[in-house]
Parts: sequence; structure tokens; C-alpha cells
Amino acid sequence: MFIETETTPNPASLKFLPGRQVMPSGTREFATPEAAEASPLAQAIFDTGEVVNVFFGADFVSVTAAPGVSWSELKPMVVSILLDHFVSEAPLFAGGDASGISVPAEDEALLVEENPENADIVAQINELLETRVRPAVAGDGGDIAYRGFKDGVVYLTLQGACSGCPSSTATLKNGIEGLLKHYVPEVVEVRAA
Repeated sequence: MFIETETTPNPASLKFLPGRQVMPSGTREFATPEAAEASPLAQAIFDTGEVVNVFFGADFVSVTAAPGVSWSELKPMVVSILLDHFVSEAPLFAGGDASGISVPAEDEALLVEENPENADIVAQINELLETRVRPAVAGDGGDIAYRGFKDGVVYLTLQGACSGCPSSTATLKNGIEGLLKHYVPEVVEVRAA
């Protein structure tokens, strides 16, 4: 087995591609060692003591190094952990059941209370996010979570390699906001949530 790596726009993050499916559906982010306890793989990566974020995508794992950590030392450790995990076919989540695959409920919560009259607008926004934005963001080792729409403002959260990325503000403002405003005239702004 060979694990490829790709750089991401976030210099603190690397995208690891094991050449096989990681998540059967959805994504999952682990932003703390406590959250990583749900996954033996995420926990093993956090146990290096040099990681601040682990993100599982469909066919990749993004890892964000702690400030001051050198990838030249961390990368071989992460590759070794990933190889051990995938070669042994260990379960991705504790207990080996599929219940750990879904995004935790607190991560799905809307930031704002939405007006039911905006259902068509919200559907358009989510369609654009799913078809145009998510694939591009996944290519950079992350994901985007919809958090709500109110008074013309779309609230989004960047995850994985995209959270904390130096270009995340530009991605939201210049990329996503421009796209949404073009296709959904009711959108006046995009904000990080």
C-alpha cells in the first residue's frame, strides 16, 4: 500500500490519500484530542502530540500540525499510522459501528433561526454548496458546513485543512460569496460561523 500526500493552501495541513475510501459518506472533523476518542485512527494521530486537527473526507485524511511542528518529522509518523490502520483494516470509529460516521449533532446545528419562507433560497444555496463548492474545498483537504441564512447573510464553517487557512477569508469572500451572490440574488454576504 502506498499513501500519497498533497499540500493544501494551509501550510500547516497536509492531505493524505490512502488510495481507498476513508468515509463511506459525509465527513468528520476532530478538533481536539477528546473528540478524537471516537476514532482509533484520529486518536492515534493526535497521540503524536504534534497535531491540532484531523479531518476525514471521502478518500483522504487531512492533518493539521501544531504551531512550530516540522512536517519533515511529523509526516513519516502520520504515514506510518495510516498504513497500520488501513493494512490491518481496523474500524474507523470506536466500536466499529456506523454510528460514528455521521457528523455529531452539535456540528449540524444551525447558527441562526431560519425563516421558513426562505426554504427555496436555502435549497438553492445548499445545491450550489454541494455541487460547486464542496468538491473544490475537498480538493484542498477540507469541507464546508452550512450554518444558516438570515437577512441575506449565509453563515458557513470551513473544516479540515480549510479551517484556519490563511486564504480562508479570501475563499469565503471572493470565491463562495461571489458564486452565491451571482446565482442567488437574495444573498448579500457570506460570513464565517
